Amino acid sequence: MSGTESGHGRRAALVATVAAGVLLAGGGGLYLTASGDEGAEAASRAAGAPAPPPLRLGGGSGGTGPDAGIAPGEPDPGGGPSGTVYRAEGPLPQGPSSAAVHRPEGLVTSEEVARLAAVLGVEGRPVLVGDVWTIRPEKDGRGPRLDVARQAPGNWTYSWYDGGPVGDTCLKGKECPLPGEPKPPSGGGPVSEAAARAAAAPVLKVLGQDDAKVSATQVMNGSVRVVNADPVVGGLPTYGWSTGLHIGPDGRPVAGSGTLKEPARGETYPVVSAERALARLNEESKGTGPIGIGGCATDPPATEPDGGSGKDAPCQTIVDMAPPREVPVTSGVLGLAATETADGRALVPTWLFTADPADSAPYTVTSTAVAPEYLVPPAKPSPEPTPDPSEGTAPVRRIESFTVEPDGRTLALTFWGGVCHTYTPHAVEDPRQVRVRIEEKSKGGQACILVAKEITVKVTLQAPLGDRPVVDAASGEAVPRR
Repeated sequence: MSGTESGHGRRAALVATVAAGVLLAGGGGLYLTASGDEGAEAASRAAGAPAPPPLRLGGGSGGTGPDAGIAPGEPDPGGGPSGTVYRAEGPLPQGPSSAAVHRPEGLVTSEEVARLAAVLGVEGRPVLVGDVWTIRPEKDGRGPRLDVARQAPGNWTYSWYDGGPVGDTCLKGKECPLPGEPKPPSGGGPVSEAAARAAAAPVLKVLGQDDAKVSATQVMNGSVRVVNADPVVGGLPTYGWSTGLHIGPDGRPVAGSGTLKEPARGETYPVVSAERALARLNEESKGTGPIGIGGCATDPPATEPDGGSGKDAPCQTIVDMAPPREVPVTSGVLGLAATETADGRALVPTWLFTADPADSAPYTVTSTAVAPEYLVPPAKPSPEPTPDPSEGTAPVRRIESFTVEPDGRTLALTFWGGVCHTYTPHAVEDPRQVRVRIEEKSKGGQACILVAKEITVKVTLQAPLGDRPVVDAASGEAVPRR
C-alpha cells in the first residue's frame, strides 16, 4: 500500500474489502463466519475427506509477506538488529476455519487480449510472438503498445511509444531518449482522483476487477495520476496482485500493467486466527542481532563489578540491551497474498495487518494464515563447493545503471567487474517490478590481471519493461535508468 494514504483512509478501505458474512463484535473486533462452500468443505473434511497436500512456500516459512520480501517503500518487518513487536490495539479477527489457495491456470486467448486492447484504445490484431501476445505500432513505432504473456495469469504491460531518434539526431548537450521509451506527458496538471478512478473503471471492468480496492493518491512527474487496484479473488482482498494504471493530464491511460486472468480456486487449507498469525509474525521479527565483527569493543572484565562471584560477566552491546521497536496494529483482515510456492506463484491465504507507527505512515505486514502443520519449509539449497583459496571470495556485483533496447524487453546492465571472471545476468519479473542480479564465475586456469573495468551485459525479459522499476536483487535498491 502506498505510504501517501492517510491512516484513517487506509484502515477504512481495508475493512471495506471484506466479503459478505462479516460480523462486528461488540468489542470492535472483526470476525468472519464460515459459510457456503467453506462450511461444506469443513463438513466434508469432518466426514473423512482427504487432507490437502502440504504447501511448500518458496521464499521462507511464510510469515512475513509475499515473496519472502519487503514491498518497495515499506519498512522491514524485522525492524533491524533489535527486532519489532507488533501489538494489537484491540481484538483481532478469529476468521473462518478454512480458505483456498488460488493458482494461475490456462492460457490467454487472442479474444481476451483484444477486449483489453479495445478499452485501452490500442488498435490492431493481437499477434503471438513467442509466448507473448503483442499489438505494437507499425512503421515508425509511434503509438500505443500492448503485450500480454500467453501463460496465465497473463501478465500485461501497456505503454505509449513515441518512436525514437534515428542515428545521431540529438542536439549537442541535450539528453537523447532511447527508441521505444514511453512517451512523456504532453503537459498540464494531473487529473483529480475521481477523474482518474473514472478513467480506470472501464479497464478494471474488462479485467473482472471492478470490485477491486482502488487508490489514486499518487502523482508521478507532476502530471500523471497513478491508479492502483488490488482485486478481490474468491471473495477475499489480495496483496501483491495489483493492477496499475497511469492516467495522463488528458484523462486517458498512458501506461499500465497487471494480470489478465483471475487465478483459479485450488486446494482448501485450515487457517489460524489473526492472533496466532500475529504471534508467528512477532516470532519471525525478533531482529538480526548485532551486525559486525565481534560483540564487545573491549574484553569483558574477569569478575562481576562487585568482585564477588568471580564468574565472567556477559558481553553486552548497546544493541543487545536496546528493547525491540513496538508498532501498533490497528486492523487485520484475511486475504490472499502473492507468494512463491514450489508450484509457482500463487495467492495464499494470509492475514493482512495494518501497522500504524507513530513516526511514519501506516503500512501493511503479512503473515501466512495456513495452519502450520500444512506448511513445509522451503528446500535447503545444495551446499556450494568450497572455493579454491587462491581464487579468494567473489564480491557482490552492484548494478550501477541500465538502459532499455529498442524492443522494450532487453535490458543492458552496467556494473564494475574484472577480466578474471565471467558474468551472467538473471532477471525475475512480476507485474510490479523486475529484479536483476549478476552471476559471477571465475575463469580459472589462466593468468589474468586484477583490473576493474566497466562491464555491460544484456538480459531479455518475458514482457516489455514498461514503467516497472528495476531492482538490484543483491542490494534491494532501485537501479538508475540512463
